[in-house]
Amino acid sequence: MIMFGDMLSPFSLLVLLFLALVSAAGGQSYSNITRGTTLTAGGSPSSWFSPSGEFAFGFFPADSNSTSFLFAVWFAATSPQSVVWYANPRSPTLPPHATVLLTSDGRLSLRDETGTERWGAGSGGAVAASILDTGNLVLAGATGVLWESFDEPTDTLLPGQVLPAGASLRSRLTDANFSEGRFSLMAQADGNLVLYPLALPTGNRYDPYWSTDTSGAGNELVYNADGSIYYSLGNGTAVPINSGLNYPPESFYQRASLDSDGVFRQYVYPKNSSAGGGLTWNVVARRPEDICHALVSHGPGSGVCGYNSYCSSDGGQNQINCICPPEYSFIDQNNTYLGCEQSFVQRCELYEQSSFTLIPVDNLDWPYQDYEHYTNVDERQCGDMCLQDCFCAVSIFWRGGRECWKKKLPLTHGRIGSYVNRRAFIKVSRDNSSVSVPVPVPVPFEGNHDRRRSIGVAGAVLLGSSGFLNLILIGTVISMIVCSRRNKSEKQRSVTELNLRTFSYKELEQATKEFKEELGRGGFGVVFKGELPSSSGSTKLVAVKRLDRLGKMIDDDSEKEFTNEVRSIGQTHHKNLVKLIGYCHEESQRLLVYEFMSRGSLQEFLFGGERPPWEQRASIAMGIARGLMYLHEECSVPIIHCDIKPKNVLLDDNLVARIADFGLAKLLRTDQTRTNTGIRGTRGYVAPEWFKSMAITKKVDVYSFGVMLLEIVSCRRNLETETETEEVAEDAVLVYWAYDCYRVGRLDLLLRDGEDDRERMERFVTVAIWCLQEDPGLRPSISAVVRMLEGGVPVAVPPDPSTDIQSLRQ
Repeated sequence: MIMFGDMLSPFSLLVLLFLALVSAAGGQSYSNITRGTTLTAGGSPSSWFSPSGEFAFGFFPADSNSTSFLFAVWFAATSPQSVVWYANPRSPTLPPHATVLLTSDGRLSLRDETGTERWGAGSGGAVAASILDTGNLVLAGATGVLWESFDEPTDTLLPGQVLPAGASLRSRLTDANFSEGRFSLMAQADGNLVLYPLALPTGNRYDPYWSTDTSGAGNELVYNADGSIYYSLGNGTAVPINSGLNYPPESFYQRASLDSDGVFRQYVYPKNSSAGGGLTWNVVARRPEDICHALVSHGPGSGVCGYNSYCSSDGGQNQINCICPPEYSFIDQNNTYLGCEQSFVQRCELYEQSSFTLIPVDNLDWPYQDYEHYTNVDERQCGDMCLQDCFCAVSIFWRGGRECWKKKLPLTHGRIGSYVNRRAFIKVSRDNSSVSVPVPVPVPFEGNHDRRRSIGVAGAVLLGSSGFLNLILIGTVISMIVCSRRNKSEKQRSVTELNLRTFSYKELEQATKEFKEELGRGGFGVVFKGELPSSSGSTKLVAVKRLDRLGKMIDDDSEKEFTNEVRSIGQTHHKNLVKLIGYCHEESQRLLVYEFMSRGSLQEFLFGGERPPWEQRASIAMGIARGLMYLHEECSVPIIHCDIKPKNVLLDDNLVARIADFGLAKLLRTDQTRTNTGIRGTRGYVAPEWFKSMAITKKVDVYSFGVMLLEIVSCRRNLETETETEEVAEDAVLVYWAYDCYRVGRLDLLLRDGEDDRERMERFVTVAIWCLQEDPGLRPSISAVVRMLEGGVPVAVPPDPSTDIQSLRQ
């Protein structure tokens, strides 16, 4: 809804004329919004655009269902659109029908649906509000600009903006939650530019993790229009922040944001494909280079990630992962900064050393908060000393000094990486060592006092009775407990306790409108589009997978397949994996409910129309590799997917790759490296060992990834046949044609994109050929694949893959 007040007075017209002259002098034009103008959240229109249309301000949906809004400024011409400023960061979200009004006395007033003011700007006297082509929202009065959003930044700076002494940026809580987060970039009054972790909810500062180490008066952080960012010192010198990068404003959109993970990153977005880089936001600079390495403190606070978790960064530092140790799980999957909790009980009054075991993890450490330190010990002693101690949760061993540290919960400042050079021994329950199942830990309440006393009295009666009676009673109790545990269904033990939502079949039948809209089919079922009601009264899109094929299997196999899939997905949490929301298990009906991926599958993206930009494809390839690395090497129980292909990679709103369909995945116990099983997978992506009665390892996924990587690079299907039943000619097989092009130095036949990133494209092809080696021992691990794709390690010349053509015809 939009309304206009009275006609402008001559005085107001003079003010607007003055502003127009000022803007012309500065090379910037205004789009004026006069007194009495109102915008309404969810109305039409609900925003105003800058003169060029590159920026907008107004009400921006804070969630995919438009059930809440921000009053914000954002890039309107990019995909995804990026919010660069928003009002009232302490409580930024607003319900539908909230309004913003330029009042009759010249204030900008933000009000909720009841008319209560939630935020305001200006002290009065403004006759117009404008969004400039710089992204600056201004209030203009008789004397010029009375207020501007550039003076009250949130988490982002734009070209032309300055962060003066005394000002700061504050990160969001999460990427999707715009409330004030856990990190701050402060231009201090003493002249130092500092990154701080913060305590929530008070916001007090912990030890800094990066700074310019400068001092003096008049220092300020400057973001030039050409893309250079530097800390200008009062003495006339400058400290570069982005090493002199140059991104002309006529060719690139730009922003610099303190992201929710605490990293200050500079992003650019090409305005057209000729500028290079693909039409997406690309990170070109960051501070610090590696926050996992930088943010480690003797003081309080959890560190980059939450308590009892640890920080992992990829080689490019564009993604920070927070990971729970084996047999721990996130307290809240949507707010991982809250940390992880044990999936078992460890209490001193019930402690038995034989009930626990140790899981070693290399290059992992929580560096401080030790309570015991030993020297001149070996690894076995270091682990044993933790097992013998009921307080100990983790022991850390350093080979170089034969030193050992014992740690108890909560663990802080965790990090994993080659620079750590430690081995962690994580104590877990033997009963839980094969699968992580959260067990509620009893919490003493005042109301439990009488109950504990009653138990004590009952115990005294038993002890005062005859030994025979005691044995009978104790035996009966033990039998009841054992029987109770045995009678628990697999669903209760390994699904319900994973904090997944349980649905009835009727609920999902209604959500999918009786399974009306089919999204796709796989080897074990059909996926349908559904809508679930949310607490706000709106609906949320989901994908419901009905495991039809399981009903045809015998009960034991069916139960095992269902349980394996629920376990494997329910315990995996990574940016590049599809999230499982819940499940249904009623008699023969078994369904899984996933988050909905709006952009469909990678297969549709690659082969459904125009050739996607190279940068988007490269980013997707990296995402898939990182997702596989998580499954293979970072899960407490490693997972082999067994059916990696474009159809099983889905894309979210931001074209982030999400690995899907764990229906064929097989869990490996922590003491296993391989498994023998029947042939799984899809024609064209299946590794040769499936057909040779060889042991199946994680290298089958590496092979399938190699095939898919060639498809991503070339935008050509692996098998160029009209139907699935046709014979495959050798020149129709992408992996052979790609190697022939590589061998004769004609990769130009394969790579049809521009020359700007040819070196990276050729590296991707070389890595793919390594992945396609017939001998699994010659294939790299997926973590090595990630490092090679990132350019962190050199890629040697691969041998001829020599894959058996008959494998591809099965």
